[in-house]
Formats: sequence, C-alpha cells, structure tokens
Amino acid sequence: MELRPGYKQTEIGPIPEDWDAVPLGDLFTFKNGLNKAKKYFGYGTPIVNYMDVFRQPGLRLDRIEGRVDVSKSELEAFEVRKGDVFFTRTSETVEEIGVAAAMLDPTKDTVFSGFVLRARPTDDRLDDLFKAYCFSPRYFRRQVVARATYTTRALTNGRSLSAAILALPPVEEQRAIAHALLDIDASIANLAGLIVKKRDLRTGATQRLVTGKTRLPGYTDNWEVKRIGELGEIRSGGTPATSERSFWDGGVPWCTPTDITALTGAKHLERTARTISELGLKASSAELIPSASLIMTSRATIGECAINTLPMTTNQGFKNIIPNDENDVQFLYFLMKTQKRRLTALCAGSTFLEIGKKQLDLFDVLMPPDKDEQEAIASVLSDMDAEIAALEARLEKTRALKQGMMQALLTGRVRLPVKGETLDTLEVAHA
Repeated sequence: MELRPGYKQTEIGPIPEDWDAVPLGDLFTFKNGLNKAKKYFGYGTPIVNYMDVFRQPGLRLDRIEGRVDVSKSELEAFEVRKGDVFFTRTSETVEEIGVAAAMLDPTKDTVFSGFVLRARPTDDRLDDLFKAYCFSPRYFRRQVVARATYTTRALTNGRSLSAAILALPPVEEQRAIAHALLDIDASIANLAGLIVKKRDLRTGATQRLVTGKTRLPGYTDNWEVKRIGELGEIRSGGTPATSERSFWDGGVPWCTPTDITALTGAKHLERTARTISELGLKASSAELIPSASLIMTSRATIGECAINTLPMTTNQGFKNIIPNDENDVQFLYFLMKTQKRRLTALCAGSTFLEIGKKQLDLFDVLMPPDKDEQEAIASVLSDMDAEIAALEARLEKTRALKQGMMQALLTGRVRLPVKGETLDTLEVAHA
C-alpha cells in the first residue's frame, strides 16, 4: 500500500515522519516485583497488585487498596515512583499479560507485587499521562502476545517487553492525545456513574411500587393477597430424549436456565439456543408455553424471570406462569423479581434446590385488584428500564468510540493540533 504524504514505513507499520519507533528497552529498565508469604499481606505499606494494573491504566494512590508488611530494604528495592509503568507479568491467558498501567500520582512508601513488572523511565521522552494509553493499541498488544511464553501459565518478562516497539510522537502531541483520551474517559465515567444511580432509583421504585408502599395517582383500592395459582396457569417443562436425533433441532424454541441468565437483566426472551421438534414435544413432558407468559427458573437457580415473546417450551428447571385475563404479565415480571429470596426459602433444608408446582401454586403475593393499576406500575418501571437501556447503549457506543480514537491517535493515523490550536477530537477520530 502506498504511503500517505508525511508518513514513513517502520517495523510496526506506517507512522508520521516526525514520530519515532522505539524499543521499550530504550525507554525503560525493567524489574520484577515483591514476593512474600501470605501472612505479610493485609496490613502495612500500599502495594500495586495485578488487578490494580489490569483494571486501571492510570494508577491513583487512593485506589491502591492492597497492603503488605515490608522491611526498609524491600521498600527501597521495590519502590514505586510517579511515572513508573507496570505490566501484568503472568496470567491464565496471553491476552491478559503485558497489560500496562502508569502511576500518575507522586508516591511515598509504596511497593509493587511480584505478579507485575515495573518499567522505570530512563528519560523524559514519554509524558506520564500518555503512558496510561500508549500501550493499548493492537500493534503493541500483538508484539506482547507474540513474545509471550506459555507453560502452565502465560508469561512475559523484561527482556521480552524491552524488544517491543512503541510509536513515539513528540511530547506536545503526546499530551494532546492523552488529554483527548482523558476527556472521553471522563465521559465514560460520568455515564457509568449515572447508570449506577438510575439502577438504584429503579430498584427503590420497584420495591415501593410492587408492594403498594407507594401508590400511583388515581388508585385507592386495597390490595389483596393472592396465590400464584389464582393469577394464572402454572406449567412445567421437560427434556426430550437426547439420544433421539429426531426430537431435536426442529424449530420449537426450548429454553434452559442459561437462556435466562444470558439476558443479563433484559426483560424479554426472544430466542433460545436450542430447539426441539414437534415429535420431541409430544414424546416428552415439555409443554408449549404461549407468548407473553412468565418464564421462571425453579431449580438450582431460583426465581430468574423473563417474558417470552414467542411460544416456546422449557426444560424441567422451570415453573412457567400463564397469566389469566385479570392480571398483567409485565407486572408479574416485576413482582416475581422481588420474590427470589422468599422463593428460595421454600427450598430450605432440601439437598437440591427446587420449587414444586404445588409449592408455587400456594405461594402468596400482594396484588392490586385492578389490572389497570398493574399495567400503570409496569409502565412506570418499564420506562425506567428503557432509560437505563438507552444509557447503557450510549455507554457502549462511547467505549467503542474511545477504542477507535486510541487506534487512530496512537498510531498517528489521525493527528491532533498542538500549540494552542483547537479542534473537536471526537469528530477527527470518528472521521
């Protein structure tokens, strides 16, 4: 491919002509971390651990929770300074080694763990904040993975990392890149914090609304205690013989608890991982559950719920509720999500947790007698869920945008203005 004007070819690919391609060994000296017996941990001096490095590319002292009892000589040998970079040294997979984090705060009396490597700068060619981002692009990660060793665990070391090549912009451009990425990190953190607050509000609203502690305007009728068996028909599930091929892959959705837990909080179940045939349905205890029913786990994992958007069957680990005309399935979904502890308590003393059909039939809940009130409550909570889902989608989009920005900015494919110029970095990176 022909080089763009102003770019040069290097061993890590095209980079701007005023950038350098530098081995890490020219920028850092490497040292293994501190190893001590378990009894010395939990008190004493702050220690940078594996998970600190893995979770946060910019290390801050107030987030370092680990403590270790060290001697004066150990403190000197394994000290942490502002500007040091730490790389994860060993893990179960090669994808998790060589992950980097830079110490961004001035430090005193802090050490680092033997599960990470310290890279101490030999000069000031790298801006400290830039260090929190520059080891993330694919071109650098590929080098780390390619040089890793693997026995029972994946490993990297100072010699291997010293040979990895880093694209090095001028310091002023490093700072511009780092601050652009810091801005989008701030947006990500703000969105994540807002989602946590919205989830807390939704949890509180659910507890108040589905118990009748808070009533919506216009509804005054007293709520009534009802058995689940009074609210609709309860149906169980079953599994066709796995040895009979004609019973399987026939297009009839067949739900397992994994299909429910994979929803990660989503309300509606639109598909299942496996299907059975009409023949398999007839030859087993599986029952076809009409759409807009409450699909609920009843074995081992108790009380996980979803509303099916199409007719389906389930395995025997379910008790499914087909609501009658007087009750709203959306309200039942929100109500039963608050009943998991009570449902699990029904199984107390059993060696295998399972709710029987008779137990569920007799299980009592407090219900609004007016279906309109049920629907109104469900609508409020559904609106809150939709707001959270929209924020989560926005968060994922922002995270994806950050990844695109990092690839573009840290390889020089997109340049940022420096020396006081202004430009919308998001538009540049997105272009």
